[in-house]
Amino acid sequence: KMAPNLLYWWEKETHRGTPVVVKMENPNNWSMVELESPSEDDFLHPDAAVSKERGRNKNAKQLTWVILLKAHRAAGCLASIAAAFVSLASIIRRRVVSGRTDSTDTSSSENPAVKSRFYTFIKAFLCLSLLLLGFEFVAYFKGWHFGPSDLHLYSFTTGFAVRDLFDLVYSSWVFVRVEYLAPPLQFLANVCILLFLIQSLDRLILCLGCFWVKLRKIKPIPKTEEGGLDLESGDGGGYFPMVLVQIPMCNEKEVYQQSIAAVCNLEWPKSRLLIQVLDDSDDPTTQVLIRDEVNQWHHNGANIVYRHRVIRDGYKAGNLKSAMNCSYVKDYEFVAIFDADFQPNPDFLQRTIPHFKDNEEVGLVQARWSFVNKDENLLTRLQLINLAFHFEVEQQVNGIFLNFFGFNGTAGVWRIKALEESGGWLERTTVEDMDIAVRAHLNGWKFVFLNDVECQCELPESYEAYRKQQHRWHSGPMQLFRLCLPAIIRAKISFWKKSNLIFLFFLLRKLILPFYSFTLFCIILPMTMFVPETTLPSWVVCYVPAAMSFLNILPAPKSFPFIVPYLLFENTMSVTKFNAMVSGLFQLGSAYEWVVTKKTGRSSEGDLASLVEKLPPPPPHHQRGNSEPNLEEMREMLQHKSSPSKKKKHNRIYTKELALAFLLLTAAARSLLSAQGVHFYFLLFQGISFLLVGLDLIGEQV
Repeated sequence: KMAPNLLYWWEKETHRGTPVVVKMENPNNWSMVELESPSEDDFLHPDAAVSKERGRNKNAKQLTWVILLKAHRAAGCLASIAAAFVSLASIIRRRVVSGRTDSTDTSSSENPAVKSRFYTFIKAFLCLSLLLLGFEFVAYFKGWHFGPSDLHLYSFTTGFAVRDLFDLVYSSWVFVRVEYLAPPLQFLANVCILLFLIQSLDRLILCLGCFWVKLRKIKPIPKTEEGGLDLESGDGGGYFPMVLVQIPMCNEKEVYQQSIAAVCNLEWPKSRLLIQVLDDSDDPTTQVLIRDEVNQWHHNGANIVYRHRVIRDGYKAGNLKSAMNCSYVKDYEFVAIFDADFQPNPDFLQRTIPHFKDNEEVGLVQARWSFVNKDENLLTRLQLINLAFHFEVEQQVNGIFLNFFGFNGTAGVWRIKALEESGGWLERTTVEDMDIAVRAHLNGWKFVFLNDVECQCELPESYEAYRKQQHRWHSGPMQLFRLCLPAIIRAKISFWKKSNLIFLFFLLRKLILPFYSFTLFCIILPMTMFVPETTLPSWVVCYVPAAMSFLNILPAPKSFPFIVPYLLFENTMSVTKFNAMVSGLFQLGSAYEWVVTKKTGRSSEGDLASLVEKLPPPPPHHQRGNSEPNLEEMREMLQHKSSPSKKKKHNRIYTKELALAFLLLTAAARSLLSAQGVHFYFLLFQGISFLLVGLDLIGEQV
């Protein structure tokens, strides 16, 4: 066999010259082979060189083995890639055959007329790009090879010979391109580049502020008192004001048990805590389940009430407004709000309420979110990057340096006086949390953000749920901006605060970001491939976006392997965000739709155990029902949810994303003619990203 021969050769041969070590690999054995280069003695003594001919022949054979094995590995790699592409093609075929397009989605939050016009525009742009691509290929093979400098000269000369009708048409197209299309397109590109740089500078300043906070270890410090209070009897000292806790929910039977259990186990004197479960469900079964759950916790000693509205106007804002109108609310000083999928730690109130003590200017204390399903799939990992930056950088920096940030709608504690003086909850937008935060800021209230206090919740696991959530989050701020602008201008606050609200909080971060992201990378960049007289520098296409993605991912260092998918996915989501921004800015129908984000009810068993351990035993006469907070039953419920559902799930095909995928891939093909390397790779991978998202190949059903 090979190994003994190699050992024999190894022992007999003397080692001269420069050795090269090659590692042999094959399925049966492996060995180390040393290939020698000629030594000086080989040239001084030719006869001695002849005696080494055998060794050289053996070296040549071993080198042949190396080459063959490397070729075998390369062939295996190519076969694996081919199998992956075949599998992907099969998945795509199944998606196309069984999938439903977003045009058939009756629950969509987008206005059908607006969505149809937007899709028609993209389709027309795609058809035009395909026509131009064919046109450019014909021109290329007919010998029309020139660069932008030649095109510039062409606008003043007629140096190109016209040989036939095609040459005449193409020369006319080039003239129109140079004289009429390139200047306005280049102007629009320069405007978007300027906006891009301004937004990147804002992002960099926020990161520097976060670095300064970490370096100086700056954080809000509450005022504490010695002594404590018995949680059962209420005897003792300390700062324990009256606190109202609200849990608004709507048809969320997957998560109601864990959220109610977590809130009922908050460590606060029972005589100074009231829990309101605000159920807006229109499903009778869900109503019964939630009501039974509340009754069970009430029997176990929790101070909890169930409320259900008959007239369900105003979505979440209307629900909260109705609850605040109860007569007993006047006895409470603070209100904590938790959405149905949030699970606060038992010490949540003990770590947030003290920040209000002896500080009458503080109106809101906001905690950050943590996520029980952040590693569930690629979509949740990409969301984690965005939200980690939002809390770690944006909220923390704005809270420390400006005492203002947007209320996240949950996991926060409000001073009820601040709510009342700011006008209370209003149903005029779908971002009632941002609305009340802006009005409270205009009234002089200060906000505190606690980066070290976390509240567990869920991330949307399907692209459909995430897309609807992002549509609401980006249409509401523009809707609110139209309504709040006169009040901001008239407000008796400093010019700096007004400028921050108008230019940074609303325009730059809510309007300009989705505008340039969609326009620059999804419209202008493909157009520059067909109008090459307009140029986008490589640093705009590659280097600056990569640097900004690097900054975004710093608060979530474990997500560094996903930096490239994150960059591509953010550009893909710009379609939804741009569409939502336009809907909110011009008050189109989809800006007023509220779609509850789909929940799965994920929770760790350890969390459930820690909650159930604190439960008092049920009354002897009580018949245990389906909604009793029992560990075994909750464990069975989780196992049932984690098992495959018998209900058939339909993947959805998103037409706008698919149309843009083909547009970008068409532009990538056109870029090959002008040998634009960076632009080609960006367009290629961005087109593939749009294709995967358009076919719903990201999220829970992959």
